[in-house]
Amino acid sequence: MLDLTRLLPGPVAALRLAELGADVLKIEAPGAGDPTRTMMQSSSDRVAGRPGAFYRLVNRGKRETRLDLKSEAGRNVLCALAAEADVLIESFRPGVMERLGIGYETLHAINPRLVYCAISGYGASGPFVDHAGHDLNYIGYAGVLDQLAGRDGAPILPNFQIADLLGGALSAVTQILAALWHVSRGGEGRFVDVSMTHVTYAHNVVAQVALANDGAAPAAGGSLLNGGVPCYNLYRTLDNRWLAVGALELKFWETLCMALDRPEWATRHWSLGQAIGGPDAAALTQELADVIGKRALEEWVAMLEPLDCCVSPVLTPAEAARHPLFNPQADDTANAGGEDEEERSIR
Repeated sequence: MLDLTRLLPGPVAALRLAELGADVLKIEAPGAGDPTRTMMQSSSDRVAGRPGAFYRLVNRGKRETRLDLKSEAGRNVLCALAAEADVLIESFRPGVMERLGIGYETLHAINPRLVYCAISGYGASGPFVDHAGHDLNYIGYAGVLDQLAGRDGAPILPNFQIADLLGGALSAVTQILAALWHVSRGGEGRFVDVSMTHVTYAHNVVAQVALANDGAAPAAGGSLLNGGVPCYNLYRTLDNRWLAVGALELKFWETLCMALDRPEWATRHWSLGQAIGGPDAAALTQELADVIGKRALEEWVAMLEPLDCCVSPVLTPAEAARHPLFNPQADDTANAGGEDEEERSIR
């Protein structure tokens, strides 16, 4: 597999395929190469003269080489590599590879079985084909950023690249594998056109349900999954941490109410007629918030996690990295004493 991509979506797509067993050759331009070599680079990496953690994380397990695709020699080498490759993935602006003389039609003529994947912001054709953009722009156009809002309606700035990873990387992997399956059954290679904005728009399912039902997407705090019910909400704990209550189904809500010694709350549930976003839902959300606010996060986790009632801590990335879900060899006693409350892993 030939990986001509840069930054995040394409490199992650190639990484996931490498994790599935693909032999990935990352091809970078001479000179600075992929901008992620220095993007968010730590001072220690800079002093040591090595690529930063960003680059290393999304390009691990790949072989690397440099080619000047603006030169005839570089293009000839790429064509020779493409003749033997199963997949080529690139993330240039639409039309760049064609202008270089190494677009899909050219490479398809050399290798009819080649799966050629192009990841772009708005697709290989359409009204925005020449527009630049990044994740924030894509989720803005897709109607997703509007749904990532606080109760005052102001959208947040998420530190998770939804369009890059869901719309770009994951979609590319899925479509590449489908195209490879087609080739394995005797078909020809394909041009896989991944528009990060269009895929993100297609995945905005809950908002589209609201559009179909009500003609408008729900405001923050007014719907089943964005704060309109007490059984599916976020609550601040005594130590200013957050507890995620996801007791969406009645059986989980009933378990939680019994654990809190509030059996009378069990019948105040959306599935039993409580109006979503209504006054009773708002009142009970505040009542539950008052209860949750009387204990620290670790106490709630110790009490509620074993009950299987869909209640969990909101972990920091550092805590998640140490959690047994992602680090099975984590030593439960390693952090005993000497750590700040914020840095203690919630087991």
